[in-house]
Amino acid sequence: MTNSTDKFPIFTIGHSNHSSDKFVGLLKDYEISAVVDVRSSPYSQFCPHFNQDPLRKFLNEKDIHYVFMGEELGARRSEKTCYIDGKVQYDKIAEQPLFHRGIERMKEGAKRMKIAMMCSEKDPLTCHRTILIARVIKGEFSPINHILEDGSLENHNDAESRLLKEHKLENADLFMSNEQRLMKVYADRERIIAYQEDAV
Repeated sequence: MTNSTDKFPIFTIGHSNHSSDKFVGLLKDYEISAVVDVRSSPYSQFCPHFNQDPLRKFLNEKDIHYVFMGEELGARRSEKTCYIDGKVQYDKIAEQPLFHRGIERMKEGAKRMKIAMMCSEKDPLTCHRTILIARVIKGEFSPINHILEDGSLENHNDAESRLLKEHKLENADLFMSNEQRLMKVYADRERIIAYQEDAV
């Protein structure tokens, strides 16, 4: 029986330019039973086999559930309050009731299935599944593991260490705590990857 303090593991994966068989192979390697698609638009210009309908059909044939949650957890939002000067703000997304409902749905699903959040980017550090969602849920899911392009796993703590290193803030700082350094690199990475509306 579960209670409110229970935590459940969760995985993330980017479909990248994998073939359907390679992608499913990665999921099967980690016994994933459900894919939560967190793309705002569930389509791929370059890999049409990752469009929503063919992907759902292929996954279902392999006994893997497919759930689209781009409306709840996607990085391109319909809520105008999530934008400043046309650029989406992750902290604003994290405040949205719809976003919170999406997290709660994943928590409920994780009690019954082993879930992988899916987006398109191969590197978790260039995707909102890490810079937004994993950051928000890291106190509620444990462990969080990112399935990398080569099939290896990167724990979210290790992903954060890599993020610090990429932004040259991996070393202890007299004037910044580790949490402050993490806040800074998350914000810096968000500025690079967050969706920007086209200028009118």
